[in-house]
Amino acid sequence: MSVVPIPLEEAPILEKLISIRHRLSALKKDRDSYPKADVIISLYQETEQQVELLATSREGDVWSSKNRNRVNDVLDDAMSLLSLFFMSIGRNREYPAVYAQLVTVERYLEQLSQMGIYTDRILVEIEERLTDIGTIIYEERDQVDDHPTYMLDLLKKKYNKSKDALDSLLSTIRMVSPELKPLQDDLVKLRRQLALVAQRPSGFKASDIYPFQEKLRKIDNLKSDLFPKSDPAPKGQELIVGLLEQLYEETHDLICITDNISDSLKPIADRLKEIKGQLERLALTHRWTLRETDLYTFQLQLQEIEKLRQNGKFRDPKASQEDVPDGQALINFLLRGCYRLITKMLSENVPVSEAIMPIHNQLSTVRRCLLEVIKWGKPDSARDLYPYQLKLASIDNLRQNGIFYDEEGNIPEGQAICIALLNECYDMLHDLMAAVDDGEKTT
Repeated sequence: MSVVPIPLEEAPILEKLISIRHRLSALKKDRDSYPKADVIISLYQETEQQVELLATSREGDVWSSKNRNRVNDVLDDAMSLLSLFFMSIGRNREYPAVYAQLVTVERYLEQLSQMGIYTDRILVEIEERLTDIGTIIYEERDQVDDHPTYMLDLLKKKYNKSKDALDSLLSTIRMVSPELKPLQDDLVKLRRQLALVAQRPSGFKASDIYPFQEKLRKIDNLKSDLFPKSDPAPKGQELIVGLLEQLYEETHDLICITDNISDSLKPIADRLKEIKGQLERLALTHRWTLRETDLYTFQLQLQEIEKLRQNGKFRDPKASQEDVPDGQALINFLLRGCYRLITKMLSENVPVSEAIMPIHNQLSTVRRCLLEVIKWGKPDSARDLYPYQLKLASIDNLRQNGIFYDEEGNIPEGQAICIALLNECYDMLHDLMAAVDDGEKTT
């Protein structure tokens, strides 16, 4: 691939953006302190200034593909990091925070489109996420008059691209006639089960795939009965046939690689298995251990792997372009699983700064415990509730004049959420204590 030369007037912009990216990377690697809101906002403002200069250089056409060069690549990196940092300081509802989410949703939709098999539930979840992102983008735009709109223009462009891709996928599902919907659901369910087998950490055997092929043959043999000979033909018939053929191809591909996955794809598959395993561990513990900027590394790795795809397939650079190496289905299953996990973790992020996230996590845990106590009935005595009283008191004592401060005396984002959780826990505890007292009076 040819390298696009950088115009002389853009060289200082590139140098400045590289400096910003280095500083953001250094902050990301610093595990001993929490990111400071004023530092992140200052770096964002510096980035915005460079985008303004870039817009002047390109006569306002900053994001056009014909102008794209290394400046855009470095800018993408900086904006992804800034976006994740905005989430880490609890500013989720501000437009810079949605960039990383849009990039991930865009990639996830591309994977779903390429694989061709998805459910209403998956698409509705993405639709809800995009609706929320759209609200953030357009509310911010309505509130700004003389503010430079180049960053917002990019977000709007990415948002519209993802919205169009989502609408296209939704239309393919909604075009299926009611009489064919059960068949579509069966094929999607079959494919989901196939994906689980393909992604087993311990691997799989050809015998694990044969039952799927048998089920597909049965469906194929019943096609004439399942597709009514009506005129016009039921809507979605071509989609069903396409799903069936794709599943045949994927099962064949997976059986082939049980014997010998292509040497050119084996390193990619191994790397994706490692990434997916790390993401799965993070998904289990992310409320306690994840810093949003940690996801940046995974996004970069997945993007690098996707760049190896040519015309929708991963190919062997030493072989002819007509040869498609065995293992395409496995790579696609793994890629989709990685994007799904990242999307899920980003969507579950709460607008609380990292500095007081430990407090939020502790309060969330106390709340879950108290809900369990309520669920199973009042405790035997007030003594059973003392641990919760002590824990809430210790958290409450961290406040000064009703505010949770960070180590440097700043007021981190997320005060209202933490205080609301604290008050809810106190209310539940008070109700449980009252129930215990009433029980003791009646005995």
